[in-house]
Amino acid sequence: MTHTIQPNNPEATPAPDTTDIPAAPAPAPAPSSSALPAALKRRIPKYSDLAPLMQFKKPEFSKEARLKRASTIWELRDIAKRRTPKAPFDYTDGAAEEEITLRRARQAFLDIEFRPGILRNVSAIDLSTEILGKPSRLPVGIAPTGFTRMMQSEGEYAGSQAAEAAGIPYTLSTMGTASIEDVAAAAPNGRNWFQLYLWTDRDRSLELIERAARAGNDTLMVTVDTAVAGARLRDVRNGMTIPPALTVKTVLDASYRPAWWFNFLTHEPLTFASLSRYTGTVADLINSMFDPTLTFEDLDWLRETWKGKLVVKGIQTVEDARKVVDHGADGVVLSNHGGRQLDRAPIPFHLLPGVKEAFTADNTDAAIILDTGIMSGADIVAALALGADFTLIGRAYLYGLMAGGRAGVDRTLQILEKDMARTMALLGVSRVSELTPDHVRLLAK
Repeated sequence: MTHTIQPNNPEATPAPDTTDIPAAPAPAPAPSSSALPAALKRRIPKYSDLAPLMQFKKPEFSKEARLKRASTIWELRDIAKRRTPKAPFDYTDGAAEEEITLRRARQAFLDIEFRPGILRNVSAIDLSTEILGKPSRLPVGIAPTGFTRMMQSEGEYAGSQAAEAAGIPYTLSTMGTASIEDVAAAAPNGRNWFQLYLWTDRDRSLELIERAARAGNDTLMVTVDTAVAGARLRDVRNGMTIPPALTVKTVLDASYRPAWWFNFLTHEPLTFASLSRYTGTVADLINSMFDPTLTFEDLDWLRETWKGKLVVKGIQTVEDARKVVDHGADGVVLSNHGGRQLDRAPIPFHLLPGVKEAFTADNTDAAIILDTGIMSGADIVAALALGADFTLIGRAYLYGLMAGGRAGVDRTLQILEKDMARTMALLGVSRVSELTPDHVRLLAK
């Protein structure tokens, strides 16, 4: 029998009895190196293991390499901003007043949720569609843009030739810097449309209409949202002139973009090519085209005069969409002029479902085309799903143009095509005609 000897201090705490407490387990032995999987054993790397990892690429600074690195329209925009003087870049990039409309138009495409289907055969994606009676290899065309050779010297020629190569329509603006005839000659196998500002001077309008018809344009797009010019404040702040003036400010700006200025100064001076026989200032020409007296009676005259397809651009309400079709339009472009006219204007993407519903109720086959805010192929797919028959790009095309001329426009269309094909495949859709409103949900704010 064992006794515990207590200390002399009578108040000392007795030592605990540890007779029944088990001993702590001994630590597990470290695993031997032979027990480790081969992949976890350290070793000195062999050169043959390192060689595949050391593939250092030679830096490439060519235009082709620069454009190839761009995977989105936003990245093309970054390149364009670096290579283009501030005034012409801001003319393209900016919008009216506080630019609220443009921001909302782009945000509208972000405020959606795609609803994909699974277990569909999407091994082959067909992006082709039909618009205004003819096929288009992609459901997107190039919108009319003014002063285009100011952005980059290849201008409308690059746009029309890229559209021809891609098998999509190209729209020349009345305010273009290449003539109707020159664009037709540059892209003889392309599908060329012409955009018209319907003037009070019917003789001027009639001459342009006849020239467009002779040059083979099958569609006339009349713009109706320009009763007066919008307040484009970036242009005011930049002292924007057409063509750009060589001031101290622009010369300093040129020092950072020598390629743009070299191209600008060594090519034919900018003119409104379709209006070359008219005299007067730029302001005079614009004021003569932006006519506040136009009415639906003028649209009736145009319908009687033009024998091809007639599209009305600048539709911002369901009621006006219905009315222009009643007056003979073959299609409408839901557009707020890229946010460049009325700030806080309706957003075309938001307007789309209502117009589609109205046209279905009216049993009309008039085409619904949408522009403003498109910056990706996913945006285009969303528009098609909500009821658009076709879409147009303006800024997205011009960013590519400023980034690299014709090659930049080609890259824009390549990016959008790849975006569309990927988005449709992930939605479980193999053809444009299979897209429905069930594929898109507008998120509540």
